[in-house]
Amino acid sequence: MPWDQVLTTAFLIAILTAGIRLAVPVLLAVLGEIITQLSGVMNLGLEGVMLVGGLAGFASAYAIETTTGMTQLAAWVGLAAGLVAGLGMGLVMAVLALTCRTDQVVAGITLVLLGQSFTTYCYRAVPAFSSGRVSGLPTLPIPGLSRLPILGEVLFTHSLVIYLSAALVVFCGWLLFRTNWGLHIRATGEHPTAVETSGMDVIRIRYLCTLAGSALAGLGGAVLTVEQLHLFIEGVTAGRGWIAIALVYFSRWNPFLALAGALLFGIADAVQFRIQALGSDELPYEFLLMLPYALTLLVLASRRLRDQTPSALGIPFVKGSRV
Repeated sequence: MPWDQVLTTAFLIAILTAGIRLAVPVLLAVLGEIITQLSGVMNLGLEGVMLVGGLAGFASAYAIETTTGMTQLAAWVGLAAGLVAGLGMGLVMAVLALTCRTDQVVAGITLVLLGQSFTTYCYRAVPAFSSGRVSGLPTLPIPGLSRLPILGEVLFTHSLVIYLSAALVVFCGWLLFRTNWGLHIRATGEHPTAVETSGMDVIRIRYLCTLAGSALAGLGGAVLTVEQLHLFIEGVTAGRGWIAIALVYFSRWNPFLALAGALLFGIADAVQFRIQALGSDELPYEFLLMLPYALTLLVLASRRLRDQTPSALGIPFVKGSRV
């Protein structure tokens, strides 16, 4: 291990900066799943949703960029396409889980298989996906703040997507715990019969939350392919959807703790990328690849849920029932 290159301020800054960027796709998926689960729906299909969102985002951005040459427009269109694709996958999940009352675990696994098979077919059927690249969005340093020592480069030299994701964490925290809408969402996941008695439509609330959560997961997939990697490959999410589900439980359904968990994963991911780039032979690359996932699971195992799981999570609701 070249410790003279690792134990430096420049290396630390690079790790933290990259970690923030790598955390965003997982963070968006976690925020979406928090909203979904607080309403009482368990969507285990995030991996498939992120894959479809990533493919839709890359395909749209690539098509716009190659035809018009407008890179920033292409990136924003790609991100919007990923969000819409996630919305479509969320609709499939909502119909299966809420209208058909299918077991939500089975429905989620079905969504994963659907996303994996669909994106694999498209990747192999369209040659442009294996060779195409997109430009993404440029960095947007914040005037004044970006000049601060260390913190300026780490926190204030990112693209607009990173800043909007940070603002989304605050918005979700406010929405879920400071508004009547958030109270209705949480009540639907805890006591759906009480929500129905008060005159609100439980199924409608769960539909909206499932759609919103999947849209954020699809957006996370598009951020990964359009904004970070600038390409699409088979299995590009590499288990990030499953990590997002684990981080929901780590965060205890709190958006701010979800941010901490996503940053932990992102920084661990950045460490393994940087160490591999240094060409060290002391650690097998397989160990480095598993590092962010192992660290996330270890932290998850150290947490206790303390019965904070929504009481009606995963339980189908029938109008007029007492369940």
